[in-house]
Amino acid sequence: MTVKIIADLREHEQSRVALLEDGKLTEIFIEFNCNEDGMLSPREKSSSSIREGDIFKARVETLVPAISAAFVKLSRKTRSTVTGANNAFMYVSEMQDPSAVKPGHEVIVQVIRNARKNKAPRVTPRISIPGRWLVLVPNSDEVGVSHRISDPNERKRLKVLAETLKSEMHNHGVIIRTAAENITEEYLRADLQSLLELWKEISRKADNTQAPCMLYRDIGTLGRVLRDEISGKIDEIIIDDPDEFLNAQNFIDTFCPECPDVKLYDGVTPIFEYFGIEDEIRKAVDKKVWLKSGAYLIIEQTEALTVIDVNTGKFTSEPDMRHTVLSTNKEAAEEISRQLRLRAIGGIIVVDFVDMDCEEDKHELLQHFQKFLSHDRMKARVFSITRLGLVELTRKRERPDLKSVLTRSCPLCGDNGFVEREESIAISVKRFIRKITGANNAEAFLIQTDNYSAQYICHYLDEWESEFGRKIFIAGTEDFTRGKYRLDFQGNISDAERTARDLRQSNKGKVIIYKT
Repeated sequence: MTVKIIADLREHEQSRVALLEDGKLTEIFIEFNCNEDGMLSPREKSSSSIREGDIFKARVETLVPAISAAFVKLSRKTRSTVTGANNAFMYVSEMQDPSAVKPGHEVIVQVIRNARKNKAPRVTPRISIPGRWLVLVPNSDEVGVSHRISDPNERKRLKVLAETLKSEMHNHGVIIRTAAENITEEYLRADLQSLLELWKEISRKADNTQAPCMLYRDIGTLGRVLRDEISGKIDEIIIDDPDEFLNAQNFIDTFCPECPDVKLYDGVTPIFEYFGIEDEIRKAVDKKVWLKSGAYLIIEQTEALTVIDVNTGKFTSEPDMRHTVLSTNKEAAEEISRQLRLRAIGGIIVVDFVDMDCEEDKHELLQHFQKFLSHDRMKARVFSITRLGLVELTRKRERPDLKSVLTRSCPLCGDNGFVEREESIAISVKRFIRKITGANNAEAFLIQTDNYSAQYICHYLDEWESEFGRKIFIAGTEDFTRGKYRLDFQGNISDAERTARDLRQSNKGKVIIYKT
């Protein structure tokens, strides 16, 4: 199996990193960079959004005794890009002295679950700082080795080493990560030393800063993927931003010298469009997923669980119904395991496979399903088939699911429908403008899109014109569906102004022109 990492980092307001296995998109990591007002901002200027792994010196705001929990204020500026709030949820029972927790109490916490929908981020006072091969657990007696390291001799070696490192640190715990398999003690000690220095800096900042405030921001999207995903199994790494390309090269040289060289993509066509990833992302928020055989899946995500229905559709190539059903279900199991990773679906999942009467076929299907789920970093537990023919499983939720990142509730029909987020549409339009500016020297461009998107995009025209050195006109029209856009004119500025004026006059009351 060939594995590639493709990083789309050219637009600094958004970071996207894709993992391809045998040419198929299997995981996508997307992060919008926002300022304290919730507006898109270049990542080098953005420090306000709350994300998993960040560490704060928080202040307790309110207690909820009924569930032994508290809401804490993380920072004066930081806020969740999903809920818009800067308060987080914490279980008081996780504190060393729960009775001491009162409003105004200060505590160092770490984000362990991003905000999603109407739920606040969850934080814990149990800090863990991941490195390349180790995880440092400050003020803890914890010692462990990743369960994904299966070789008994290697587990024993690493366990002994972890206990040795723990005894030398006294008051800190250590966990050996999967990537540490067959890594020498010298490298592990060096990784631990860098983590100890980082914790010392976090502690110093905590002692000298008043709550609420951020103490540590976890590395960016690409850095996390390289830290958590990179191994000798990666065949190619391609990045489209020169600065991030150099950062990735330094990381590879330091931590993974056996990995392939990082390549810089400098083509005019956006990197995800070039590799066919853009279309796959669009499909990944659709409910219906077609299989090669003509069968299909229906994926319904709800607040409580995710339901996946398998249908034979057009598939009838097997000689009898039994084999048709088994072949459909096995193909569906393979695609479902991919879709769970791609869509970052976690929690409770129920799969309604096509009904099977033969117990031998049911057993074969479960074995096949578990085989493909074993490729997933997130632990998935599969239960047996119920009397109703349903397969129940749980999957660890690592990050917000793709649907919640790219869409939101429809402003017209509320919770009954979803539309693409304005941030996502704006970045798509900007990426489109970059593509056309790279292909010609026109002074001005007129882009037509729907009214909602045009109103949002107009806030960024100053920045975009400065970045691209061109005049940009945005026309909002009620005739366009949400997220649709097109290039209506390119040329000199005076002709662009005349075209925009004519467009508005010929569509009175239906077109609004936005310009700087």
